[in-house]
Amino acid sequence: MNREQGKREMILGLAWGGAMVVLALVMVLLRKMGSVDADTVTRVVIGSNGLMVAWYGNRLPKNFVASAQAREAQRVAAWSQVLSGIVWVALWAFAPISVAVAGGIAAIVTGFVVTIGYCLSLGRKAKGSA
Repeated sequence: MNREQGKREMILGLAWGGAMVVLALVMVLLRKMGSVDADTVTRVVIGSNGLMVAWYGNRLPKNFVASAQAREAQRVAAWSQVLSGIVWVALWAFAPISVAVAGGIAAIVTGFVVTIGYCLSLGRKAKGSA
């Protein structure tokens, strides 16, 4: 990653962080005004983390995989992270909180395990063909 890409990634990260803080503040304000209940505040704020996972899951492999098999790894990693982020958001939007916590964690962990497992399998394939 060159300096310009690093700068752009940092700006995007700060924008995501800022947006999440603003979202949390807006939800707290709405709660104090009586427009939403505490459960909704929790679901929206924590559910937004799933959107961040989906966003970064799609971007991350594009920045760190440097090999002939990069496109394959990018595709699998992006899909697994995006899908796990979407499952997280859906659970926090619709499931009971106890289910959202357990299922959300399971979805995120599964996305990372799929990504890491696939990348490790590519490494074994590369060593086997060398």
